[in-house]
Amino acid sequence: MDDRLYYQDAYTRTFSAQVTKTGVEQDGTPYAVLNQTAFYPPGGGQPSDLGVLEEIRVVDVEEVDGEIRHRLEAPLSESIGEVTGHIDWDRRFDHMQQHAGQHILSASFLEVVQAETVAFHLGKERVTIDVRLDELTADVWEKVEKRANQIVLENHPIIARFVDDEELATLPLKKQPTVTENIRVVMIPDFDYNPCGGTHPARTGEVGMIKILGWERHRGNIRLEFICGWRALRDYNQKQAVVRDTAKLLATNEGELIAQTERLLAERDTLKAKLAEVDKQLLEVEVNQQLAAASQLGHSRLIMCTFTDKTIQQLQQFAQLATALAPDAICLLAATTDDKVQVVFARGQEVNVAINQVLKETLPVINGKGGGNPAMAQGGGQSIVDAEEVLLHARKLLEASLM
Repeated sequence: MDDRLYYQDAYTRTFSAQVTKTGVEQDGTPYAVLNQTAFYPPGGGQPSDLGVLEEIRVVDVEEVDGEIRHRLEAPLSESIGEVTGHIDWDRRFDHMQQHAGQHILSASFLEVVQAETVAFHLGKERVTIDVRLDELTADVWEKVEKRANQIVLENHPIIARFVDDEELATLPLKKQPTVTENIRVVMIPDFDYNPCGGTHPARTGEVGMIKILGWERHRGNIRLEFICGWRALRDYNQKQAVVRDTAKLLATNEGELIAQTERLLAERDTLKAKLAEVDKQLLEVEVNQQLAAASQLGHSRLIMCTFTDKTIQQLQQFAQLATALAPDAICLLAATTDDKVQVVFARGQEVNVAINQVLKETLPVINGKGGGNPAMAQGGGQSIVDAEEVLLHARKLLEASLM
């Protein structure tokens, strides 16, 4: 492991190395292999490092058949034998914070509620762990989070090193290693001992605040989302800005923000109820006007209208009210937009016609689809003919059916 500088010193940002191999991946991406590297390949839930080799951007790093491939934005010059590499330090240190934070949080769950961590993922914005728990209460997560942050503030050393079988047997490991050689253990003395190949800071204080953001049930366990360090500060700043700006918009202070929001929601619900009542009254007026102006079709009254300002739900409400007020009524309604026609057909209880059959024979006029029952049916299609023509076609079908 001497060629892996990130194990010798996780704080290495710049290094020199000999190019031992170059090549091209199947997708055309050039890569280089070095005699030593500080670029960490992905493993154990931690993503790879990024950075540059001789000013050429390293877009990915992966260990393939025992060699670490540095995938590049452009190929290295064939004349280059030695290169200088620069790690994207902000990314590296962020991963060090989040990974060490995971160790601390997982150990805190074990200590507080004897809950084992069974999965870990370090994402670009959030970090998750899956904890073997049936449920998680606010009381438990607050205790776990407090214990984790206590470990951070106590600024314990974080020791990461390779151990032999003899030493390994003496360590109180929280889980068993998944490899049988080159076993590396990350230790926070008297608190956590875990086999791990990731990069970590030298002391717990560098992890910064550990903040649990939320959790959900996942495959019989609890999946927690959390962040540490600089991520936690950025998250706090963003949320503080939202709270501050929202309080300003609502002309209140932060302490009254919830109460003011509840008042506004109550006012909104009251206004929605009043508006619904007004809409109902307006609909009744409109329906009664259309019933009064309806034409006769046999023993039935026919309302045939097109609209440009109604949704199909509003057409349905119109038809339901009209046929309820007038059991002898038939409604042929259409709503149009630039490229679509929606129709609702309905009939009252005293009308002996299967309105869904009328719709079925009308929809081909607009290449449409729809369905319903003998009393009401609806559908939609393309605006390839005027809505009035669609309704006239339906009227002719009605006339034939009623005769």
